[in-house]
Amino acid sequence: MARVKRGCIARKRRTKMSEFTSSFRAAHSKRTRTISEQKIKALVSAHRDRDRKKRDFRSLWISRINAIIDQNKKNISNIYNQFVYNLYKSQLLLNRKLIAQIAILKGTCLFLIAKEIRSKKNRIQEVLI
Repeated sequence: MARVKRGCIARKRRTKMSEFTSSFRAAHSKRTRTISEQKIKALVSAHRDRDRKKRDFRSLWISRINAIIDQNKKNISNIYNQFVYNLYKSQLLLNRKLIAQIAILKGTCLFLIAKEIRSKKNRIQEVLI
């Protein structure tokens, strides 16, 4: 049986892996076995951190909204969870990202939304009575 020389194909596979890890240090960018291990580890971290990033941004938006509400309790007269609860109850479907952007860029708009919620709540109570 003739000898099969795999140099070309194996080299192509290794260079493809090493392109992924070219920015890594020392053996992590030189040796084939550690390259494959580091590639797997990097991909796992990237997958995990994509979910983590969503969580982190949501908590950032919540803390921004909460800070604006705490600064201006006279105008909104709510705490964060009551504010969001009243939003959904009055069927104003705004997500936290939008509310945070409104709070930072146009704080007065947030107060108008809060006023609208209060007036809707009062109208509903008058109808029930």
